[in-house]
Amino acid sequence: MCLGVPGQVTQVNGLTADVDFWGVEKEVRLDTVDKPVEPGDYILNHVGFAIRRIPESEIDETMTLYESMMGGGPDDMLREDLIDEVEAAGSTPAASSTTPADGDAEPADAEDAEDLLEELDIDV
Repeated sequence: MCLGVPGQVTQVNGLTADVDFWGVEKEVRLDTVDKPVEPGDYILNHVGFAIRRIPESEIDETMTLYESMMGGGPDDMLREDLIDEVEAAGSTPAASSTTPADGDAEPADAEDAEDLLEELDIDV
């Protein structure tokens, strides 16, 4: 299962941003985010790309939902997927890269973003 993970932007550097995911800071690409982001904003990250700026009215609900999912036991597969996504967020694709960094994974695209939003039942 592929999941997006919300995080708070701490710094913007052109087309990348430093984002805090529950105390783990990772660099995220901003190429596919739907609106400009600034430090303090929350984004939804998928495989190193910010795919959506989370509107302020949805931040508390989104963070509460994800924190409840991360509260599962060690055998909870959803919890494991979320932890994997947070860890994977650090493998930020290069701006000019069109090939997967590890040769197996495909880079995220607009279709991936639409699938993720549909999976999470998020209406943009």
